[in-house]
Amino acid sequence: MDKSTPAEALLPASKVCARYTRSAKTLDRWLKDDTLGFPRPVVIRNRRYFREAELIDWERAQAGKKAA
Repeated sequence: MDKSTPAEALLPASKVCARYTRSAKTLDRWLKDDTLGFPRPVVIRNRRYFREAELIDWERAQAGKKAA
């Protein structure tokens, strides 16, 4: 059973791609675009993991931009 809270949860890059229905190449483009402000990954054994809490914060920021 996974006991991690969303603040602690790390999602692999493949799950992040699935979350936004985007390809790995698009994820790479988002990471290269500093103006987008997409959360930076944590690299563990050459694999990228993203903090779920940071993704949620980024999603909220994006929703705020669309509403304005």
